Parts: sequence; structure tokens; C-alpha cells
Amino acid sequence: MTQDTHPTGAPWRNFYGRFKGKTLRDSQLRYLDEDLEGLSPGKISWEDNPDRTPLDLNALFGDRDVWLEVGFGGGEHMVHQAAQNPTVGIIGCEPFLNGVAMLLGKIREAGVDNVRVYPGDARHIFDVLPEASISRAFLLYPDPWPKKRHHRRRFVTPEHLEPLARVLKPGAIFRVATDIPDYVRQTLVEVPKAGFEWLAEGPQDWRQPWGDWISTRYEQKALREDRVPHYLTFRRR
Repeated sequence: MTQDTHPTGAPWRNFYGRFKGKTLRDSQLRYLDEDLEGLSPGKISWEDNPDRTPLDLNALFGDRDVWLEVGFGGGEHMVHQAAQNPTVGIIGCEPFLNGVAMLLGKIREAGVDNVRVYPGDARHIFDVLPEASISRAFLLYPDPWPKKRHHRRRFVTPEHLEPLARVLKPGAIFRVATDIPDYVRQTLVEVPKAGFEWLAEGPQDWRQPWGDWISTRYEQKALREDRVPHYLTFRRR
């Protein structure tokens, strides 16, 4: 018999990615032990927040605009944006522990203090972000799930896009970068259905990176393998 909920009362959500990779270095373990708890955006898990009380973003960032990066990888882009935009608060979510540890090291090195980190599935943080509270969101080189039977696992599906649309302010910008042509096609089909408009007016609008872009290690790998990045910009209606 299929269960619809976890014993805690949480929706039963399958997760298909990795939580941990190669052995962490001692310094990375130290970052996780010393820094991660202090950078938490608040109570997100069902065990800690069974009533799904919304996060108090004003307590975290005051009256700043708040941005969200879904799956920040090694954290290069998130830290870059935090350093370039000190008047903005940025929340990053990433379930892969090795990536979280890498981000924490970059935060220490850059000395940015306008970030919060959730080491888990973005769907859980969508549950507790206030409606229309996020001014900008980033989805950069997400897991491509290349096999057709796995396309339903991609982020650009209603399970993820509908709650993302709920937490974005009207007029908020949603940026997507990917080097997978089929992911581009699925994005252009599914994202508008969730209440977004694609802002491209010509080919250069998706062929050229954004003016404040920093190339990530995932993009560098794609370029070495002769894959072509696409930069898609949407606006929440």
C-alpha cells in the first residue's frame, strides 16, 4: 500500500539525488560543525516545524529584498551575488552535503554576512517561505536527468514550479541556466504554465550570460565538453 505521508505528517516526497559524495576534508567537517547551524534560515523540517509556520524573513534580513538559489552546487554563484549585492538577503538550498561544505568555506573566505543556508530539498523550504516574499530566484545547471523516463524528476515540473511561483513576488525574476537542449525545451514549455513570462526578445538574450554572471565549475565543465549554455530569464506574472 502506497503511503501519502511520512510518519511525521509530512508529504511523502521521493528524492532522487545524492546527499553525500566523497569523504569530506577535515576543514569541511569543521565548517559544517561550526558554521551551518548559525546560518540556518529557521525551522524548516517537519520534526521542528510540524505546523509549517512561515519563516520570519524580516527577522533574518530586515526590510531587504530576499533572493533564493535552488541547488547552489559549490556555492560560487551564491557567494558572488552576496558580495555584489550586500543590501540583499540570499537563501540557498542544496541537499548535497559536499556542496554545502564547499559553500561554507567560500562564505568564510568572502566574509559575506547576508546569506542563509538550508541543506535540504527545496520543496521543504517552499512549504515555509511566506507567499510572495522572494524577489529573485536562480536555478543554475540543475540535475539534467537525461533519460526520458526520468524527466518527471527535473525541477521544471509542476511539483516544484507551482510552489516556487507561490513564494515569488509579482514581477520577480527567475533565472535558469542549463547546457542541456532538452532541458531548455522542457523549461520553455513548463515554466510559463506556472505563471511566468519569458523575457527574451532575441537570440542574444539566451546566448549571452547575464551581466552579473560568474561562470561556475559546472558551466566550465560543459564548455570543455563543447556543450552550449543557455541563459533563460522569466518574470513572475
